Amino acid sequence: MTTTPTRTTGLSLAAGVLTGILALYIALVALGNITDFGTNQQFVRHVLAMDTTFKDSDLMWRAITSTALEDTAYVAIIVWETVAALVLVWGTCLWARRDHDLARRVSTYGLLMLLLLFGAGFIAIGGEWFAMWQSKTWNGLDAATRILTLSGVALIVNQLPGGRRDADATATT
Repeated sequence: MTTTPTRTTGLSLAAGVLTGILALYIALVALGNITDFGTNQQFVRHVLAMDTTFKDSDLMWRAITSTALEDTAYVAIIVWETVAALVLVWGTCLWARRDHDLARRVSTYGLLMLLLLFGAGFIAIGGEWFAMWQSKTWNGLDAATRILTLSGVALIVNQLPGGRRDADATATT
């Protein structure tokens, strides 16, 4: 089965646009966390300290109250966001240059970084391990779910076979 140029172009355009949207988003998040360090620093501190949860004695042993550890976690998050932004910007540029194979690989790495950050980091670890879902004040699960979903959709579009220029498709055209 061959892919038509229109379908290939459309899928590549969609993958590039979705990658670009997420590159812009995470770049702005990283920039905001760097230039307004204190705001989300407080968010991370409260989530890790579990000080706005139900304070269930069976869960509170998980709390991290060392500001040094809390700040280390926050800096690690910012570094991860910054690297993910750079990878996704690179992927977006590659989509724009129509280097589809490399763009797909690079974009996949960046999208997987977002899935790990928002899925494993914020939803699983923050939401469940540190019971962030219990907090009315310091709860980032809705935002994390939105970005996890958009990143997943972008990854699926990125991996759709119709946009690939594999040996079978090019040999029959």
